[in-house]
Amino acid sequence: MKIVFMGTPDFAVPCLQKLIDSKHEIVGVFSQPDKKVGRKQILTPPQVKALAVEHNLPVFQPNSLKTGEAYDIIKELNPDLIVVVAYGKILPKDILDYAKYGCINVHASLLPKYRGAAPIQWAVLNGDKETGVTVMQMDIGLDTGDMLYVEKTNIDINETSEELFDRLSSIGANALIKTIDMIENDTVIKTPQPNGDFGYATMIDKSMCTIDWSKSAFEIHNQIRGLQSWPVASTKINGKNLKIHKSILSDLTGEGYGKVINNKNVLTVCCGDGKCIDILEVQLDGKKRMDTKSFLTGNKVDIGTCLGE
Repeated sequence: MKIVFMGTPDFAVPCLQKLIDSKHEIVGVFSQPDKKVGRKQILTPPQVKALAVEHNLPVFQPNSLKTGEAYDIIKELNPDLIVVVAYGKILPKDILDYAKYGCINVHASLLPKYRGAAPIQWAVLNGDKETGVTVMQMDIGLDTGDMLYVEKTNIDINETSEELFDRLSSIGANALIKTIDMIENDTVIKTPQPNGDFGYATMIDKSMCTIDWSKSAFEIHNQIRGLQSWPVASTKINGKNLKIHKSILSDLTGEGYGKVINNKNVLTVCCGDGKCIDILEVQLDGKKRMDTKSFLTGNKVDIGTCLGE
């Protein structure tokens, strides 16, 4: 099958690699334009482009899909199928309808739950026990197309968004190949998504970082693991900003939310429901990330210290 692949970030890389390793022919790869990255603002290609270039695949990086230029490229490539994985642009109807088998998308949630930009983070932030990958037939709606293949996986109570991201990218790559095989063999079953408002996984931003210690231990723990590795949950400690990279739920209980009740190798902090979390990895502004034991070696945190102040 002749395939055009559209993707941009590292989540899409395993899917492209699986296609490269498959029997199918990749006739073109679309990715977002290169961006300036880091303090030195070095122009850097997206991870998908880097992989495509490594394998001598033709790469296209249009600034817009609305000008007709992209459609002309697609028409020239004449794919049987267009595969979209975290591309970052909305496809116009003429592109959606062009290929023999249309466009399919690998989405990192169990649709219709968590349509939108940040399904992985929101599944962790909300403390879900289960998530997965849905391969769907794309339509003009936002993640509303017919479901072609679904694969589920459990979320560990201490799993971070970063860790789940890596797992789902691998699961998604395998699901993609299975779906394409079913499409090719005419065994795929299209299941319409149910109607209704199932919520939208909005973009994650820095306004979500500050920890409200009056919330429950479970909510705070989910915030910490859900915002890892960006933008990272944070709090104040002795007047300084402290990023919290890793936590677990503690067996201890206490009173006074935000109060430190244990400073032996970890920081055990009371939350609004009387339960506690153990903070395992931290980072002061301008400093390196480190385990809490190392942090406590160079930073005095007394029992009774209140975080967030």
